[in-house]
Amino acid sequence: MKRVLNFGSINVDHVYTVEHFVRPGETVSCRKYRRFAGGKGLNQSIALAQAGACVCHAGKVGAADAWLKMLMEDKGVDTGFVQPIDGPSGHAIIQVNAEGENSIIIVGGANQLISESDVQSIVADFGSDDYLLVQNEVNAVPQIIQSAKAKGLTVVFNPAPMNAQVLNYPLELVDILIVNEIEAQALTGESEPDRIGEALSRRFPQTAVVLTLGDKGASYFSSQARFFQPAEKVHAVDTTGAGDTFIGFFLAELIKTSDSEIALQWAARAAAICITRHGAADSIPSRKELEAIQ
Repeated sequence: MKRVLNFGSINVDHVYTVEHFVRPGETVSCRKYRRFAGGKGLNQSIALAQAGACVCHAGKVGAADAWLKMLMEDKGVDTGFVQPIDGPSGHAIIQVNAEGENSIIIVGGANQLISESDVQSIVADFGSDDYLLVQNEVNAVPQIIQSAKAKGLTVVFNPAPMNAQVLNYPLELVDILIVNEIEAQALTGESEPDRIGEALSRRFPQTAVVLTLGDKGASYFSSQARFFQPAEKVHAVDTTGAGDTFIGFFLAELIKTSDSEIALQWAARAAAICITRHGAADSIPSRKELEAIQ
């Protein structure tokens, strides 16, 4: 069975519900506080597992937050490559406003302690039938991409959160690039979806691009095909984790069917369910839920 190696972050999410995002110099009252498991890596691993993929998570977590590892295991994620450390876990401070939009501050913690030897020893357990998924909340991303490509894995990269360092990553080695509008604009200087697709296709002709467009939907660009998937219309209460849910279901369905268009449809449905719920990892639906509403 094909496996997904997800080298990703493991976070504690501190979520504050507010009327509007805090402005400079302003103090606001919090309507509600909740603590959730989070991190783009953890969320995407759980989404992959919930979608039926065989996923192995690699990363580090503070020993005091062993519940995060247990949660992943309970959701079907293989955590054999997750290493506890004596130190703080990564964590996020998340504001959620009255419209369900979010504003996030990330603290790297254990997620920034991946060594080159960690990368080499973990990637060695995988082969050319497998996939690598990596985001930008862990360190050593260039080494992770290069090592996985050298082993023949299909490399999937989600450059979130976007920063200037991404521009120097070996993006030519990426097989599937999954970006939102902000990340795509930083990579291309373009803001219109078709122009983004054209710019990325010229720069990386061997790379398939999935461009997520929020409540408008998502576009797919490759040398073989181009298509658009509208978003499902639902009442959003919290968009945290929607992108991670989308990525997990897209990749799981792509592995299952080898059909990017079908994979995009499943991803859109899963993300729509996610945003009707609070939290990140806790809001990710299961494959059975999607099958029940088809």
